[in-house]
Amino acid sequence: MFQLVTEFQPRGDQSKAIQQLSEGVLQKKHAQVLLGITGSGKTFTMAHVIAKIGRPALILAHNKTLAAQLYQEFKTLFPHNAVEYFVSYYDYYQPEAYVARTDTYIEKDLAINDRIDKLRLRATCSLLEREDVIIVASVSCIYGLGLPEYFNAMKLSIKVGEERRRDELLLHLVELQYTRNDYELSRSHFRVRGDILEIVPAYEEDRGYRIEFFGDEIERISEIDPLTGQVKKRVEGLVIYPSSHHVTPEDVRLSAMETIRQELEERIDFFEKSELLLERQRIRERTNYDLEMIKEIGYCKGVENYSRHFSKRASGQPPACLLNYFPEHFLLFIDESHQTLPQIHAMHNGDRARKKSLVDFGFRLPSAYDNRPLTFEEFYQKIDQVIFVSATPGPWELAEAKGDIVQQIIRPTGLLDPVIEVRPATNQVDDCLDEIRIETEKGGRVLVTTLTKKLAEDLTKYLNEIGVKAKYLHSDIDTLERIAIIKDLRLGRFDVLVGIQIKRDFSAVKQPSFKHVVGQRGMCKGG
Repeated sequence: MFQLVTEFQPRGDQSKAIQQLSEGVLQKKHAQVLLGITGSGKTFTMAHVIAKIGRPALILAHNKTLAAQLYQEFKTLFPHNAVEYFVSYYDYYQPEAYVARTDTYIEKDLAINDRIDKLRLRATCSLLEREDVIIVASVSCIYGLGLPEYFNAMKLSIKVGEERRRDELLLHLVELQYTRNDYELSRSHFRVRGDILEIVPAYEEDRGYRIEFFGDEIERISEIDPLTGQVKKRVEGLVIYPSSHHVTPEDVRLSAMETIRQELEERIDFFEKSELLLERQRIRERTNYDLEMIKEIGYCKGVENYSRHFSKRASGQPPACLLNYFPEHFLLFIDESHQTLPQIHAMHNGDRARKKSLVDFGFRLPSAYDNRPLTFEEFYQKIDQVIFVSATPGPWELAEAKGDIVQQIIRPTGLLDPVIEVRPATNQVDDCLDEIRIETEKGGRVLVTTLTKKLAEDLTKYLNEIGVKAKYLHSDIDTLERIAIIKDLRLGRFDVLVGIQIKRDFSAVKQPSFKHVVGQRGMCKGG
């Protein structure tokens, strides 16, 4: 099913690692470790294992930048298969919170990245439609998501020649949380002109569909360009998946509203007995408003806090997440496992601590606790087979592998580890500039690290003023712009990249020709 397209052949330790890991998976070994030094081509090894095994695969990374780099590499290696990207879609996120000490309520505020939202929806659609799927994800994949059963059951399927009333199709699209816009055709919107319905699915951007009716019969379905309206090709059938992962059938919504009301009455009774009258009034008004919104439009702001009721879970049961969309036999790679696993460990407790004050003071029902990331134990129970990938695996991974450790020490390029120099901080900027000029004359690129974001920006400005092509990179730059900056560096459009965190911001830059200059104090963390 997987077609690995590359002009390169496994070199060094790669052939042995591919064979051992593949045999381990076929022998049903639950956990293995790929211990490979930086630059040994672990991504290439993972790709060959996926191609040999032929199962859906999830590659888990510890940050968006590294995930984006892996996504681009796998997209290149598997151009004929479904390679998808699933990370947090927030460019900015201020979670809902209450600070009791100062009586301060902080409302949830966020900015959703439209393109990443599209990629997340495409990832789940691919998992429901095909087997040859590779998804590169961050730890956001363990956060609550709508049930795959609802997401799949509510899809709209139509074929040429079917008898379908146009108005019924429009109502179905509204149920899928698509919005009508008769002036502009864009993602997650549909347009109606007489007997012609045009729609751009939520998981597409440059591809739309035109559905033409003759009375109540679907006469023609065409794939079109949403901007120009030009027909690309005719299709015989079409499946439209929901615009959100949190869609629910009407009967489920009605049932959920009843259980929410029951929980509300129990909570009001609790506050009355505790003589907490302000909290009683607060939870009553807030929940009743949310129920009215759910009744009228199918959802409300913060509807995910009621997810336990919509999925009919008992208190404490784990929520559905991206892992629920995978078949049982999927293969998991945890890249940089020494950093990714601690992140997974920490997610649940932090989320619960924030929500405790919201529940205690009447801003949320106790069921809000169940809109949460998985605990580490719940996450690990969902895994069939896993390969931990790291240059420095931790003791837990090594113990879990039970001796199934595959080492990849020799770099395919034959390059050795670089020599590390520690220099005094005197005249450090001039010294850094000399090193930059030496390296750029040879056609190489340079990474410069600083201690603060402001210093990174100021140093970049100074370098540009004296004729050095430089850009800075730090956490204030959104995900997709970071990817573009790293791509420009690899293509040689500028020579110097300035940042503050080598492991996070530069982990996706895997070029052996880079020279790393440590700024500020002549030393680096761990140096």
